[in-house]
Amino acid sequence: MGHIPPYKYLLLICILLFTAMSESLSSDRRTYIIHMDKSAMPSTFSTHHDWYISTLSSLSSADDGMSPTHLYSYKHAFNGFSAVLTKAQLEELESLPSHVATFPESRGHLHTTRTPKFLGLNKHVGLWPTSKFGNDIIIGVLDSGIWPESESFNDKNMPPVPSRWRGVCESGTDFNASYCNKKLIGARKFSEGMKQQGLNISNTDDYDSPRDFMGHGTHTSSTAAGSPVQKADYFGYAKGTAIGIAPLARIAMYKVLFFGSDLKSYDAAATDVLAGMDQAIEDGVDVLSLSLGFIETPFYENPIAIGAFAAIKKGIFVACSAGNGGPHGYTMLNGAPWLTTVGAGTVDRLLGARVTIGNDVVTVIGKSVYPENLFLSEIPVYFGQGNRSKEICEVNAINPKDVEGKIIFCDHDVESNVFAQASVLDFKGMVGAIFSSNDGEFFRVHDFNLPFVIVNTKDGYLLKNSILNSSGNLNVSVTFGITLIGIKPAPKVAYFSSRGPDIRSPWILKPDLLAPGRDILAAWVPNRGFAPIGDNDYLQTDYALVSGTSMSCPHVAGIAALLKAIHPDWSPAAIRSAMMTTAYVLDNTRGRIIDMTTGVAGTPLDFGAGHIDPNKAMDPGLVYDMVPEDYINYLCAMNYTGEQIQTIVGTTNYTCQYASLDLNYPSFIVILNKTNTTTTSFKRLLTNVADTVNSSYQAVIEVPMGMKASLQPPILSFTGLFSTAEFELTVEVDLMEIDSVTPQSDSIGNYGFLSWYEVNGTHVVRSPIVSATASPKT
Repeated sequence: MGHIPPYKYLLLICILLFTAMSESLSSDRRTYIIHMDKSAMPSTFSTHHDWYISTLSSLSSADDGMSPTHLYSYKHAFNGFSAVLTKAQLEELESLPSHVATFPESRGHLHTTRTPKFLGLNKHVGLWPTSKFGNDIIIGVLDSGIWPESESFNDKNMPPVPSRWRGVCESGTDFNASYCNKKLIGARKFSEGMKQQGLNISNTDDYDSPRDFMGHGTHTSSTAAGSPVQKADYFGYAKGTAIGIAPLARIAMYKVLFFGSDLKSYDAAATDVLAGMDQAIEDGVDVLSLSLGFIETPFYENPIAIGAFAAIKKGIFVACSAGNGGPHGYTMLNGAPWLTTVGAGTVDRLLGARVTIGNDVVTVIGKSVYPENLFLSEIPVYFGQGNRSKEICEVNAINPKDVEGKIIFCDHDVESNVFAQASVLDFKGMVGAIFSSNDGEFFRVHDFNLPFVIVNTKDGYLLKNSILNSSGNLNVSVTFGITLIGIKPAPKVAYFSSRGPDIRSPWILKPDLLAPGRDILAAWVPNRGFAPIGDNDYLQTDYALVSGTSMSCPHVAGIAALLKAIHPDWSPAAIRSAMMTTAYVLDNTRGRIIDMTTGVAGTPLDFGAGHIDPNKAMDPGLVYDMVPEDYINYLCAMNYTGEQIQTIVGTTNYTCQYASLDLNYPSFIVILNKTNTTTTSFKRLLTNVADTVNSSYQAVIEVPMGMKASLQPPILSFTGLFSTAEFELTVEVDLMEIDSVTPQSDSIGNYGFLSWYEVNGTHVVRSPIVSATASPKT
């Protein structure tokens, strides 16, 4: 450090002492939220604010002469105020009989769009930093195009485009090559097939270019690999930093979805999809994300199945959405076993509004995504006459004059539902509504076009009692734009998520995985109205909340990019296996993941192997690996003709080494026959991908009543990296015994697990075992 002269040394000591004393004095003053007894206000004050100010003024000054500093007075959400106080001033305040409680100030931090944190991704440890955030991995997205000006596609601090990239940026309507950069490295459109079916782009609002008119492609691509964007939100909801799952990965957009005024919908032609996938393979993508699907047909007629087979032969991982046909079974799309098929789950976040009612200050938070940062203060509440709650929310039972200028409260009624009750908001002059129902979670963002909030029936009971016990007119205040995290239970299987088995290929469990797909915030097109408000108006937004398996698919594509960055030698099957065998099946209450529709535990036919866990997938220990020839043998066992198989595999140079429906898959599904008992044997091969010289794994089988399972051998040994070991699992299902325990659905769904535990290690390799019928019961 060098020699310090004595006078400078003394000066430094003085500075340090002065700084320490200043910090000591200033640290004695802190911000507090003070809860006061509202009823204790003396009659001499006209407002509570005046009372709070007077109370603070009565406190002693601090030793440094500083008086208390008033910050806010709270009227509706809270009874009290906030202020900056010394410890002595606080103690003096707390000695007052009107004081109820003190809450020290806490600091709120901006959150992400929630799903990266919900998935456990952390910039300091785990999959993100190990994979260098997906640096130089290229994700090809087949969708409705992209809005290149979005901040989610800025290339700040990104390295040059990988030299292996062979794609281009096409020019077209409102789009030119200069829009591409080091983040968005390619953009093409494929519309010829749609044009042949009557699409005349020049006569529609869509763009004859890679530019996104719909918003869907912008949303999915930014979910998979969007750059970080601070202070993103949807009209105050879900505020935080929007960031893709693989934020340093590159994006290549292949526009295959178009809107046609004659077609009156967004559609993709099979020819265009195949052309897009073909070009993506040629351009050099590492991962493909397809949040679209065709009606389930034989694989040789399905463009996605065909294109994806060509992709996996090149080592390209392909993620596809499972479809939004749930909650019924046999609604799966994209069921080919070489695809990774993704269902949709919820996250631990509530988007809502705060309701404060009555002099008792009953405050609850319910579901709402009304797109205005609105605060309805002290509005009269309407609840009919006395206890007649059954009819007051029926359209024909309300006199518009009775509700003009008021907020209506609708109590839950088993003979009606909240969807029907919401129609009462059509009455002009009504300010808003509060519905008491447990169906709030089923409402979509677009359902909240008017200022209403749905509280659960437990909280609705509190509000109802407050109203009924009031002696006169009662007012209510509603604050929209509230976001709560840590909601339990989560995840749940979203009601719309398509369920298995796959009707064309029931011998492989689908979906493979669950990933976030409910109310996902990501980039949107800013030139079109998105958020409905009133009857016919739509507000524009840069970031939108959208739900669907379309949203869960790019989450898995992004995670695949991260895994591929760490393990470039892993096959698509190995990456999928790592995701599946490390997925979790317990929610944040430590109970089995719930089916959102039924409210009870789901099955692997709903959630596949479980909800994806990115950090654990990075180091799975063992994988169930496959090569294209394995899938060919599967096709042979499906009794496809030679011509049909050639259509899928893209060559005549193939052989059926052995026909088998028993793929080396990370899950087991028993297809029940027409007898009471079905027995199925599965042969599997596990590959060690952990960097250990010698390791062994002990099997643990958990099956329910009505299912029996045996395994040989029960212990597997591995001699080093990429060493392999075989085992055989035999499962017997007794349908009579199952039915005696619990009634089953059309698809059955009785299930258990096979888990391989590393001896003296940490790896656990888990696979679901589930029974199902090959087709719906009639």
